[in-house]
Amino acid sequence: MKEVRLQKFLAESGVASRRKSEELIAAGKVKVNGHPAQIGDKIDPIHDTVVVLGKKITRVKQSEFRYIMLHKPRGFVSTMSDEMGRKCVAQLVENVGARVYPVGRLDKDSEGMLLFTNDGEFANAMMHPSKEVPKTYRVTVRPAVTDDMLTAFAVGIEIDGKRTAPADVAIVSKEENRVVLQMILREGRNREIRKMCETLGLEVARLRRTQIGTVKMGMLKKGDWRDLTDDEVRKLKLAAGMKVKKK
Repeated sequence: MKEVRLQKFLAESGVASRRKSEELIAAGKVKVNGHPAQIGDKIDPIHDTVVVLGKKITRVKQSEFRYIMLHKPRGFVSTMSDEMGRKCVAQLVENVGARVYPVGRLDKDSEGMLLFTNDGEFANAMMHPSKEVPKTYRVTVRPAVTDDMLTAFAVGIEIDGKRTAPADVAIVSKEENRVVLQMILREGRNREIRKMCETLGLEVARLRRTQIGTVKMGMLKKGDWRDLTDDEVRKLKLAAGMKVKKK
């Protein structure tokens, strides 16, 4: 079998995303054949022994792939562990029965739909910026939203020296000093919605992701998770430009 990059192997084995796997390697938490691994290392998945935090890693079979939807509550960070002792989403998926990890993230103060998987190829495709998988949010802001603000969202707002991609923003409801927006983003910059709103002088009171691609969170209760249906997985793969078998 041909050699593969270590971070790719770790992602395909359900350890973590490729980016998080690189962080584990850089932190010295990964060993190959008893020796500390380095960024850029390649391995033979059949003959080499890979250990992460003292646990031997084996590649996940396709028949064992899991695709999970969680309704993340506020107050949880989107990581599987946290050195600061904060509550992690890992606590909410402990009973999944497989080692899964988050596909992307929601910040601690945000809530809503968060995907988990142990399929590294799926996770990488879903998170890759070039795929532009749309994500839909329900955002409550204060005090009021003007037409100029809606135009700014649509053309892009400069944050940290870089203009955001155009966002589809519509007013769902409004009352005095409070507006509910539906926002559809196609890029995943860190705290992007909060930073855009802050730039325009808006305070975000609540931020909830309701949909990824055409797959909706629906009535899933906060803190609960469920397996995605085969059709939902298929729709997400198509949205990320992955090849899928015809029905």
